[in-house]
Amino acid sequence: MQSNLNTNTQENLDSSFDSQDKILAILGAGRWGSALAGLARYNGHQVRLWSPSLGNSIEDVVADVDLVISAISMPGVSPTANQIKAIGLRENIPIVTATKGLDTETTCTPSQIWSACCSDHPIVVLSGPNLSKEIEQELPAATVVASLDIDAANIVQQVFSSKRFRVYTSSDPVGTELGGTLKNVIAIAAGVCDGLHLGTNAKSGLLTRALTEIIRIGTHLGGQKETFFGLSGLGDMLATCNSNLSRNYRVGYGLAEGKTLEEVIAEIETTAEGVNTTNVLIEIARREQINVPISWKVYQLLNNQITPQQAVEALMERDLKPEFYEGIIQPKSSDTHQP
Repeated sequence: MQSNLNTNTQENLDSSFDSQDKILAILGAGRWGSALAGLARYNGHQVRLWSPSLGNSIEDVVADVDLVISAISMPGVSPTANQIKAIGLRENIPIVTATKGLDTETTCTPSQIWSACCSDHPIVVLSGPNLSKEIEQELPAATVVASLDIDAANIVQQVFSSKRFRVYTSSDPVGTELGGTLKNVIAIAAGVCDGLHLGTNAKSGLLTRALTEIIRIGTHLGGQKETFFGLSGLGDMLATCNSNLSRNYRVGYGLAEGKTLEEVIAEIETTAEGVNTTNVLIEIARREQINVPISWKVYQLLNNQITPQQAVEALMERDLKPEFYEGIIQPKSSDTHQP
């Protein structure tokens, strides 16, 4: 009986989209942007894709749309947001950011950049355990849409929710965005762990301690602790740290095999946001005096300061301490080489 009720409820939800078709502008025609386009079209919405590689006009794409979704890589967020600001959107059109990363120059998240450029529009963060290839294969998945404007989050939830893509709402955009961003750093570490064949015990320990590290950073920067135990935190980390479909995981795995970072990136043939995120995260950790031992070793590894084996040894040989502690660094005059 319960199963039939759930099925009927979902069928009613899916059919309701037919009478609420919207026009969406999706900025970014890569794998993630294309996957989101497929989900929107599945629900009967009209989708306009824009990318510099397509050669079409961004002005034409965003004209009179009901929703703008940004799925561009991190380096393109700021210039694109400024373009949209100059063009101007219809009043109160929600802007959805689906990019996971940190800006190299400002250390800002994508939503912070969009908020600064388009402060008169509600900003919604979309993040979760969403490997785009699986979504393209129409496998079931779930995600979170988070905003300070819950009405805007509800709109986005209804646009994308279907029997194959379950969407939850949240009022914590900061935590939702940081969970999806910071786990990319950990995915590199997970790839190293598997590439060195360290076993299940080691990887379980790594991911558990990594979640503690993500929570420490995320709450310090304004996210809510419970958010990091949800889909956009723990959920996304589990997906990204356990799949060869993850570009960041493949970076770590390749480095563990003895390849250079340049060789690994060339093999992936696309952006691995965790590489840039790691460098920016260490800058933030230094500025805010946050203890990030796992991220620090990933940083050293990516910058050719240690080998994968040395990174593992250093983490295992750290000073003994309680499992849970505050993790804010006490400044030391001699501490000039690490967060």
